[in-house]
Amino acid sequence: MTQDAIVTRLLPNAMAEVAVTRSTACGSNCGSCEACIFQSELKAVAKNSINARPGQRVVISSRTSKVFSAAVLVYVMPLVLFIVGYAAAYILGAPEGLCILVSFLCLFLSAVILVRHQKRQSREQQIQFEIIS
Repeated sequence: MTQDAIVTRLLPNAMAEVAVTRSTACGSNCGSCEACIFQSELKAVAKNSINARPGQRVVISSRTSKVFSAAVLVYVMPLVLFIVGYAAAYILGAPEGLCILVSFLCLFLSAVILVRHQKRQSREQQIQFEIIS
């Protein structure tokens, strides 16, 4: 996965801080939807293998598999556990109220899994970027 960025400063160990502009759902025409309530510029650390200098426009790359696995973990897993919890309780013959309770307990379980994964991920490797051009 590649994105355009601007080098903001150089860091030790051949690293650089880059500013990435987050694209919007409205096609960067914020006057049409006024939904841009979040910061549109994100800062990230990237491996500076081409010796880019502050102020230069660069293209950064990240491993697509890491981005997709993070998206699946955040968006798909909670929904799947929610449905599986309801289905399992239903198959075991639980009344509807209990099925709903079990599904929400599974949703809570997915939140616990996400928090633990995030803590472990912050200690290990996060999504890494590299300046490629």
